[in-house]
Amino acid sequence: METVLVSGSAGFIGGYIVEELLRRGYDVVGIDNYSKYGRVEKSYDNHPHYRLQQGDVRETKLMVELLSDCDHFIAGAALIGGISYFHTYAYDLLAENERIIASSTDAAIAAHKAGRLKKVTYMSSSMVFESTDTWPSREGDERKVPPPLSSYGFQKLAVEYFARAAWDQYQLPYTILRPFNCVGIGESRALGDVEIDSGNVKLAMSHVVPDLVQKVLKGQNPLHILGEGNQIRHYTYGADLARGIVDAMSHPAALNEDFNLSTAQGNTVIELAEAIWRKIKGPDVPLRLVHDPAFEYDVQRRVPAVDKARDVLGFEATTTLDEMLDEVVPWIEQAMKDGTI
Repeated sequence: METVLVSGSAGFIGGYIVEELLRRGYDVVGIDNYSKYGRVEKSYDNHPHYRLQQGDVRETKLMVELLSDCDHFIAGAALIGGISYFHTYAYDLLAENERIIASSTDAAIAAHKAGRLKKVTYMSSSMVFESTDTWPSREGDERKVPPPLSSYGFQKLAVEYFARAAWDQYQLPYTILRPFNCVGIGESRALGDVEIDSGNVKLAMSHVVPDLVQKVLKGQNPLHILGEGNQIRHYTYGADLARGIVDAMSHPAALNEDFNLSTAQGNTVIELAEAIWRKIKGPDVPLRLVHDPAFEYDVQRRVPAVDKARDVLGFEATTTLDEMLDEVVPWIEQAMKDGTI
């Protein structure tokens, strides 16, 4: 069986990716420096086909050594967070993520030239479509619409340019993937999270689903949301995304292609708040909302075209928002008791 290197293997999406690879029988090498959450335990830590290298992907020599024994590389390591991250770490998101992708690609070029590494699967983001004014966002639109205004979105667009440039000059094969609004379990409080007042509750603003769940569990009423609540998001289950990522990594038709990975179902933030409220409070407690000022980079609509991934890869994200919340709400409730978020 082939061997896959996953950078950021101890992260939120990285955890789902490793689990999916192991489920399909791959040998997996993970690399993570624990810079976001600190050391975390994963279900696969002692799996016989998994090996973790604690290290920094910016160490190009180390990456070359690891990739020399691998057939595939899923380049997932990055500084990433919720909307508050875009403001708190505007420079670091640009500078550090650029160093990460440059080192990763340098190492992959060398490993591919040496003979074994077949392809790099790059993790981009729906934020490359940040400045669009037409929907749904289709593959290719990222080079037609104005560039993202946030440093995070701009750097993720740069990831895609790295991928294409490495092919143009060095014939390093690639696949580019853009996950949309991952929802799942396993996300802890980041070491660098900054607590922000949200009504009578302080939260380290990570992502909208865990933040709203925490506020409802803590008894906030009325519930505070950012902006008018008309923002549209396509909340996609982490295990579905991992399935699409591994499909794209291994599918021959994905060579030198790019794909949006997302559920086809969109929801407004108000619809999300209502679903979480009903899940926790039940049908008899009325939902009341307070609309706090939105952040500058709170994109109003993230609506993907999903037909390319369906038609080429056979991939569809099928887990419903209600099914996600059935898993996520009790997990967050326990994590709050354990003090990990």
